[in-house]
Amino acid sequence: MKILVSGASVGGPVLAHWLRRHGHDVTVVERAPAPRKGGQALDLRGAALTVADRMGVLERIRELRTTMRGMSMVDTAGNEVMRDEEATISGGRFDSPDVEIMRDDLNAILIAATDAEYLYDDSIATLTQDGEVSFESGRRYRYDYVIGADGLHSNVRRLAFGPEERFLHHLGTYVSIYTAGNFLGLDHWQTWFNEGDAGGAVFSDRDTSEMRVNIGFRSDAIDYDYRDIDQQKRLIQEHCSAVYEGPRLMEAMWKADDFYFDSMAQVKMEHWTKGRVALVGDAGYCASPLSGQGTSLAIVGAYVLAEELGRDPEKAFDRYEQRMRPFVEVNQALAHENPGQGPAPESVRRAANGISLD
Repeated sequence: MKILVSGASVGGPVLAHWLRRHGHDVTVVERAPAPRKGGQALDLRGAALTVADRMGVLERIRELRTTMRGMSMVDTAGNEVMRDEEATISGGRFDSPDVEIMRDDLNAILIAATDAEYLYDDSIATLTQDGEVSFESGRRYRYDYVIGADGLHSNVRRLAFGPEERFLHHLGTYVSIYTAGNFLGLDHWQTWFNEGDAGGAVFSDRDTSEMRVNIGFRSDAIDYDYRDIDQQKRLIQEHCSAVYEGPRLMEAMWKADDFYFDSMAQVKMEHWTKGRVALVGDAGYCASPLSGQGTSLAIVGAYVLAEELGRDPEKAFDRYEQRMRPFVEVNQALAHENPGQGPAPESVRRAANGISLD
């Protein structure tokens, strides 16, 4: 079958890999002109590690995992108020089997493992339920299936299911992520801070000349253009200037060319499939970074959908929804389990990884 996948971040390349393994002709279309750089640290847990192992990429993922020595929390003046050398808020305990890796490192590994055609700097313009697609570049093609793995603001979801306002549920926080020079001299270390409704973290990893900045603020839903980077930077400037090292972090933000900003939100839908269109990962069931499970959900969802399409295309979408729905629901619940206090209890996280891949 000829299958079009929209989105080349995590779920898209994993889906393309397994669809190709099942013998399908796969094209991945990505709006960005090249693989996106920067991004936050991502966690692979439980079933997602099994999928990575079956793909043959788990060893490489472990080679490029973050190598944090620990974390601290500081007040606005920079005084340390807490230190932990056994775990971090972003990645959990160091003795855990879970793997934390930077988003751009994981993306490069997954794309390299994919024998599929990639169309960068293009996007789907129109889409019909029987798989006829026109692209913004002008070309047209008919596919047997179209799969949206294109994130929280999914273009495929909008075209096939309707406006995103019907499905997005804001969780009260906005976050930005960008790369800055390591002017704090961090060495495989995370520093967390908070000031009123604003806060975040800075950390360095393998390249200690740089640090990643995660900074955001609590707020009710804001009407903003998710493609207007300058507007988003102004929102961070307005809300976060008073945090620890605020002036230097703001200066670095305006220079950053990999700036990302979005709402902490979940996507909830009655169905993720319609006609010959399906959604994978954040596009269909974003759990938000508060859950710590978004990456694992995307990887597992891509694997399950490809497996079901390989078994019986006529029943694939129903089987995909039946298998994934309980897994999605328990993982989305994690975002409400222990918000702002690090990972949920271990018993809850074990339940959130309990899905059969066979």
